[in-house]
Amino acid sequence: MRFQMTSKWKAWLVGLAALGLSGCGGSGGSTDVIGFFSTGQVKAQSASGTVGFYAASRFAEQVSFGTNPALVEEIRQKGYEKWIDDQFKLPVSQINVTPFLGYVEPMPPALNTLYHKSYPNFSLNAPDQLRTRLAWSLSQFIVVSDRKTNPEALLYWANMLQKYGEGNYAELLYQVSVSPAMGHFLDNQQNRPKSAECNHCAPNENYARELMQLFALGVIKLNQDGTYVKNAKGAVVETYTQKEVEELARVLTGWNFDPEPRVRGERNWGNWGKPMVPSTWPPERDAGQKLVLGQVFPAGQSQVQDLRAAISMMMSHQNIAPFVSTRLIQHFVKSNPTPAYVARVADKFKNNGAGVAGDMKAVVKAILLDPEARAGDSPLTIRKDDGKLREPLLHVTSVWRGLGCKTFPEWDGGHIRTPDLQRPLSAESVFSYYAPTDRAPGSGLLSPEQKLINASELTMRFRMATDTRQGESLRLLTTAGCDINALIDAYSTSPTAFNDFLSTRYFRGAMPPTLRSNIEQLIRNPQWNAANISEGALRMLDYALASPYYGVIK
Repeated sequence: MRFQMTSKWKAWLVGLAALGLSGCGGSGGSTDVIGFFSTGQVKAQSASGTVGFYAASRFAEQVSFGTNPALVEEIRQKGYEKWIDDQFKLPVSQINVTPFLGYVEPMPPALNTLYHKSYPNFSLNAPDQLRTRLAWSLSQFIVVSDRKTNPEALLYWANMLQKYGEGNYAELLYQVSVSPAMGHFLDNQQNRPKSAECNHCAPNENYARELMQLFALGVIKLNQDGTYVKNAKGAVVETYTQKEVEELARVLTGWNFDPEPRVRGERNWGNWGKPMVPSTWPPERDAGQKLVLGQVFPAGQSQVQDLRAAISMMMSHQNIAPFVSTRLIQHFVKSNPTPAYVARVADKFKNNGAGVAGDMKAVVKAILLDPEARAGDSPLTIRKDDGKLREPLLHVTSVWRGLGCKTFPEWDGGHIRTPDLQRPLSAESVFSYYAPTDRAPGSGLLSPEQKLINASELTMRFRMATDTRQGESLRLLTTAGCDINALIDAYSTSPTAFNDFLSTRYFRGAMPPTLRSNIEQLIRNPQWNAANISEGALRMLDYALASPYYGVIK
């Protein structure tokens, strides 16, 4: 029996969305959770020093693409800081680009499908989950997209973020700037000055503008805590002028795709696996003096010298530490961080303790270990401003990781379910899937992800495990290596056993009593309970994970 989206259930889903958004600004389901546990069960750390199950599960949700029993136990035994350190010691996971090296033309449909599966399956399985989650976070405000750039280029781009995202932010900006995927996406590969040889040329401002606006500084000058700088009249102060965008575009002239090797596949016209190189033809380069944000770029400098100087200029700007810190806090921990939290992380961005600015390992550790990040490790101490909506991709990956799936299940025709509005590396524009300044209706709190929670997304969440031909779900989930037998065994044992399974895998061992009661009633209700045990188990899994109790991460 296939679930039908009746008008009654459409209204129910709308209600879930409203509850989820309000949950970001209030206590959410914490009262329910506290009522379910004794005080000892919700402590963040046991007397032996082991991290508590609830706390470790919550931490796992922040640092990975989804929690599972093995990850929770590893965090419990190692503790937060050692787990972070060990993650960054792991070899850097890379997407396998071998299937794309032929760059055949036209791209066969199977190859195009493989591209769309590569990143989701990579995120599901990468051992270095923290590094991969960091790269995903960076990809959402340092954006390239298949709306313009070749799919093969994007997989190299994702690998570049994996390799350089954990290092120094200055080096990351350099690698972003010379990436052929970015050079194509924001046109810096076509950034040429007007010259006698090219009278119709003019510096292309696209990359210069977004480098400052979206990747490093933002358009409004910031205090160290991320609040806006205002003038004597109370108006916000802009970070840069249009003239400075024009001057920075001049700084960034003269880069080309690497021409070697000369003979390569047609689809590899951008030499996607190799950084761009400085042009050796003088008319493609503006070698004159430039002035940006008060810094003089002397005439005669090379492309590399000017690019390094531009990045150094931005790294010394007062905006970069609070700007980047806020973006990463929003992606890892909470949508609406306090200025004090931003300031503490920005201080670490500015100086890692050894006089180094932009140390991303230190920044990530500061974000995750901050008292504000860890306040909710017990429902008894959760903050009212804690939380964020579970963004669409993380919802999908968390469902499959919770079931122990080895790959994304493939539905009819080999299709895997990725969110329509957050397909990996497919943002509509350089402004990503949503603006980091978007606020939730009603509360006015920052809640960027709510822009992606529409009727289509909610419908998909309610059909994650069951939206396929009758009788096929079990086979497809088994083929994907999912631990489906454990789910079915718990369901067939009793409603209580089934709820206990869901609670451990998806609700930090603290499924709210209201949800437990609703599931038990539905299982016992012949109108909703499926005659087929496996279908019933999958239907109730969908029901539980479409609820705001799971959709809102507190």
